[in-house]
Amino acid sequence: MTTARRYTGLLIRRAQQAHMFHWQRIVSSEISSPQFGVLSSLKVSPGLSQADLCAELDLDRSTIADIVQRLVDRGLISRERHAEDKRRYCLFLTRQGTTEYEALLPRVSELDAELTSKLTSQEHDELQVLLERLLEN
Repeated sequence: MTTARRYTGLLIRRAQQAHMFHWQRIVSSEISSPQFGVLSSLKVSPGLSQADLCAELDLDRSTIADIVQRLVDRGLISRERHAEDKRRYCLFLTRQGTTEYEALLPRVSELDAELTSKLTSQEHDELQVLLERLLEN
């Protein structure tokens, strides 16, 4: 392995490039990985706010605002005023959003399997643990 390939940041960037390439090939050319992250978060925790999504997905406010607007425009999520805080919106999957999420889920699993196909089950689990630890910083 060359010296340049041993830098963690470069390897992470290359892995991200592979992820994006295979995402469009296997999962969707219309729904991005961050958009799927929003759909997935709202499936698990309906009613999250944009600020909640920022924290959960580690994305900045302008990126979340853009993603949310795109998903609202496509009819995949809806915004509702928060019951107590009228300045805040709660976000929910629409029926169409739930259908889209459920259609994407097996393809996301297929993508994960393809990206990690050279790893054993234990190595796959270790990789996820290590990446989560790396992101704790």
